[in-house]
Amino acid sequence: MASIGFNRIAIASVAIAALSASCMSKESLAPAQATRAPQLALSATSDTAAYPGIVSDFENMARVDGPAVVAVNASPLDTASGLKQLWPPPGVGNDPFLRFFREFSPAPGDDRGTLARQHASGFIISPDGDILTDAGDIAGASGITVSLADGRTYPAKVIGSDPASGVALLQISAKGLPVARIGSPTALKAGEWVASMGSPYGLGNSIVRGIVSNTSRLLPDQSYAPLIQTDLTENAGDGGGPLLNLKGEVVGIETPLPDDGRAYQGLAFAIPIDEAMKVERQLKLHGKATHGRIGVAVQDLTDPLARSFGLTRPNGALVTSVDSGGPAAKAGMRAGDVIVGINGSAVSDSTHLPAAVADLSPGATVDLGYWRNGAVRHAAVVLSSMGSHDLPVDTKNRASSGAYGLGVRNLTGDEERAAGVQGGVRVEQSSGPAALAGIEPGDIILRINSTPVTSTAQFFRKIVRSAHDVALLVDRNGTRMFVTMEVG
Repeated sequence: MASIGFNRIAIASVAIAALSASCMSKESLAPAQATRAPQLALSATSDTAAYPGIVSDFENMARVDGPAVVAVNASPLDTASGLKQLWPPPGVGNDPFLRFFREFSPAPGDDRGTLARQHASGFIISPDGDILTDAGDIAGASGITVSLADGRTYPAKVIGSDPASGVALLQISAKGLPVARIGSPTALKAGEWVASMGSPYGLGNSIVRGIVSNTSRLLPDQSYAPLIQTDLTENAGDGGGPLLNLKGEVVGIETPLPDDGRAYQGLAFAIPIDEAMKVERQLKLHGKATHGRIGVAVQDLTDPLARSFGLTRPNGALVTSVDSGGPAAKAGMRAGDVIVGINGSAVSDSTHLPAAVADLSPGATVDLGYWRNGAVRHAAVVLSSMGSHDLPVDTKNRASSGAYGLGVRNLTGDEERAAGVQGGVRVEQSSGPAALAGIEPGDIILRINSTPVTSTAQFFRKIVRSAHDVALLVDRNGTRMFVTMEVG
């Protein structure tokens, strides 16, 4: 952006100089034009080369690629017929509160509220009627219709739907349909222009443009695949529509997120099309998709965390919890292990590990390389299948350390059972280094580096003996994450 500002200043200077020169003699005007004009032309050329996306023709994109975009209408299960009209009583039609009560007691057959038709979007991927859309928007539908850009409407059959990825495959009985061009999201970069087409509120095709904010955003409980984050405007009915690059190629499927009014306001996300097409192939062949699972929760490593585990670089996926009885647990893995490889391929961070595992078949055996106690080890893990998925306190067990800002106590047996943990200490006070690390009262500290915490005394012995920062595995309301606390 600094170069843009500089060029604009240069252009303004040229304009001022030209204006001043016009008040001078003709003899002085010609040299000024001769010397400054090439500089102006050079600035304009360099700007165009540096920012080619700004001149993209979105009108042409809408004309060429719009015909392959469809509106998807999903009818809910027929529960309206079972509703009983509460007001007005039969035969009373002139009550002054009639309009008010109708908002809360729809008459039988009234198609509003939770019974209303669900609108979504989609795009055609084969001339004979295969259509990709968002799985969540058609879940539980009793019937689906698809409206083409030219106005034709067809009933649609659900070939398969995969809640884990958010991808659904529909089919209509039609031939010679326009087909969306499939691109690759791997070339996308943050800041690049993109466009989205869809049918917001079922009103028909529209196009919006924006930029890529992040190319690999992993959201908890949303999708195993890293999502493409954009600043596009997200409206009801856009889910399932294509995200297009500057060539008009599909690089993602718009996916709506839960509307909780908090976390994701102003953000839009898309499932990468390469991951979606892997799922589409399974749905086409089998009517369903299966995904491998190792049964761990992971987080990214930071530099301080990496040093705490004896790593020179923050590469790998740090295991924060292992499902009891799951594949990883059976292979001997535990919280504090750092997964650094899968089947010989390096794992650089936690973002792409879930997708790498999910792309494998349940029952397959994978080789997981992981770092523990200063060495790389290997485990043969047999993948399972991914699913759709104030107490008494004993004061003598308290301990605190003003040096670290931590006050902790041992857990009671009831607390362990309620939290689903074995061992650990509960935080009662957090200040200084502990607070800076993000530790809060009520947290349960389960591990220090790779060692399980068994008591307050053992916990502080480990901290005192540490010559550098320590990694603490913290459980907060069932969610586990490693944090780094300074002890040196």
